Amino acid sequence: MSIKSSLLKTAIKLTPNILIIWVSNLVLKGIAELTRFNFDVDARKIYVQTRLYGEEGSIEVCLEDFAVFHDGESYRFIIHHAKSDRPWLNNLLSRVIGKAWKIPEIPQLTAQLEVIAELFKTKPPALEKID
Repeated sequence: MSIKSSLLKTAIKLTPNILIIWVSNLVLKGIAELTRFNFDVDARKIYVQTRLYGEEGSIEVCLEDFAVFHDGESYRFIIHHAKSDRPWLNNLLSRVIGKAWKIPEIPQLTAQLEVIAELFKTKPPALEKID
C-alpha cells in the first residue's frame, strides 16, 4: 500500500462520524436527515440510517464488500452485498449488487482515483459491466 493510500485510510478512520453526519445534514437539508453513520474502511462496510424529509420512520442501509478497480479501460465501482430494512430498497439494491459501474473519466481526478482504487482494491469475481 502506498503512502498516499495509507494516509487516506488513516484520515478516514480519524474523521469523527458526528462530523460526517453534521456536514451531510447541511448538504441534504430539506431532503433527508442522516441520523447514524458508520464506515469501517478495513471491513469495507458502510452503515447509514436516515430519515427522509416529511417521513416519520428512518431507513437503514448497509453496504458491504465494495471495491473500486481499474479494468484496463476505466475505473469501476462494485458493491458485492447490500441490505436495507425496506423491501422496496432491497429490490432496488438487488439490481445494483454485483455489477461493475463505470466511473466517468475526469482527467483532473485521475490521480485521486488511482489512490482510491488502491485503497479499495479487490479480486473481483465474475462481473457484469455497466457503461
